[in-house]
Amino acid sequence: MVMMEKADQKAEYKKGIEAALFVAGKPLSLDDLAQVVGIASMGHLGSMIEELIADYKSRDSALQIAKVGDKYEMYVSEPYASRVASLAGQPDIGKSALKILAYISKNEPVMQSKVVKYFGSSTYDHVKELVDKEFIVAKKDRQVEEPVHHNEVQG
Repeated sequence: MVMMEKADQKAEYKKGIEAALFVAGKPLSLDDLAQVVGIASMGHLGSMIEELIADYKSRDSALQIAKVGDKYEMYVSEPYASRVASLAGQPDIGKSALKILAYISKNEPVMQSKVVKYFGSSTYDHVKELVDKEFIVAKKDRQVEEPVHHNEVQG
């Protein structure tokens, strides 16, 4: 019974590692993976990742896991990467708008004038883009200033 529980737990950890690497879209450190998956032993985590790397290679999967420096990444191998590259698409918003969204999210409610003061006049265009794409909602405030909220943006 104990052996089965350990095997089940190991399988769950490996699924968590796979999910984290798949969703991240960038290389993740052992620390990142340990935090997400909930494994305290870096040695145990490292050996599970090595097992996953071997599993993917043995299956000759289009998806692979590789060590990149001191981090790990899931990627689509060739020739499949070339075939599916057009499906990847572009991000929903640019880096500047994403930074503004993060700032708004962290500081909400926040006046639009404060965001403009922090990021500059291009903020108006980015806030409009965020509203248009429904990342935030703008509301007029009865004051002179316009508060901006993450999901309920007043603007």
